[in-house]
Amino acid sequence: MTSRLRPGDGTIVTIERFILEQERDYPDATGTLTNVLYDMALAAKIISSHTTRAGLAQILGSTGEQNVQGEEVQKLDAFAERTIFRLNDHTGRLAVMASEEIDNPIPIPPQFATGKYVLVYDPLDGSSNIDYNVSVGTIFAIHRRKSAEGPGTLDDCLQPGRDLVAAGYIIYGSSTIMVYSTGQGVHGFTLDPHIGEFLLSHPDIRIPAKPKYYSANQGYERHWTEGVRRFTQDLQGDNEQKQALSLRYIGSLVADFHRNLLAGGIFYYPADSQDPRKPQGKLRLVYEAAPLAFLAEQAGGYASDGQRRILDIRPERLHQRVPLYIGSRSLVEKAEDYIRRYDAVPAAQ
Repeated sequence: MTSRLRPGDGTIVTIERFILEQERDYPDATGTLTNVLYDMALAAKIISSHTTRAGLAQILGSTGEQNVQGEEVQKLDAFAERTIFRLNDHTGRLAVMASEEIDNPIPIPPQFATGKYVLVYDPLDGSSNIDYNVSVGTIFAIHRRKSAEGPGTLDDCLQPGRDLVAAGYIIYGSSTIMVYSTGQGVHGFTLDPHIGEFLLSHPDIRIPAKPKYYSANQGYERHWTEGVRRFTQDLQGDNEQKQALSLRYIGSLVADFHRNLLAGGIFYYPADSQDPRKPQGKLRLVYEAAPLAFLAEQAGGYASDGQRRILDIRPERLHQRVPLYIGSRSLVEKAEDYIRRYDAVPAAQ
């Protein structure tokens, strides 16, 4: 569905106005989902105010702790985690939360009411780049709870991406941009720091038909399977058309995905084993792959683990990892074809 509101004609469209306009398409809407999105926009403003002042506010560097992923927790990681939790724990809109930084589902404190939605999030994606002033971001996704009532459960968090009701990300770079979808297309809003509002800047985002970039950490190419290496050679111009894409890799998933969403292309982080029977990836299904896959498909793209649609994978564990190929549909399907041809799993003896 395309937006009826567009910038460029002198109209100032705030994120609040835009969300309310979309809500009118659903006469039975209660406004609860709208308010969860508002809460994430507020979290984005607060986190953005700290990322832009990181070098002055003594919040660069590590806390000296490790998260459940075995990664060093940066001070901004911890701040972003606390901010999102504290803005959502008391509203009565959520049944449970889950964070990439926390081992188990995060319950709503018992003194507060629970609601019908589930929020999962990566509070600060790409945080290893913080100390080097490279763009980082927040990824979030919203499900309807499956449990009947009371405190939310682990099963509420372990839902396939196809059941998402909303997903989005915030990128903290030269400007702060929030991109989200509720299944009515993908729309982007840029934070105007002078007035403290997100304004519609990228309505109805569609991945361009002609891709420009591929994004992959080729430092790990020696670990890739034959199919992935041949796919990469194809992207570099070793194909019948002799057409090459440009390599662009930042190392912050949100930043790489955002560029390819606007310009066309593919981001991929393959399995870290050459044995196709061990397709262990690096990126988290619940917090990273599924939310971005939802956005990619809403923008006309596609996301796969190399063999199947990301949105069809039902998580078995909260911090489950998967390979990820995401972006222009033609390129992701081509990656699947190379993997199917060259990396077929040997039949059992």
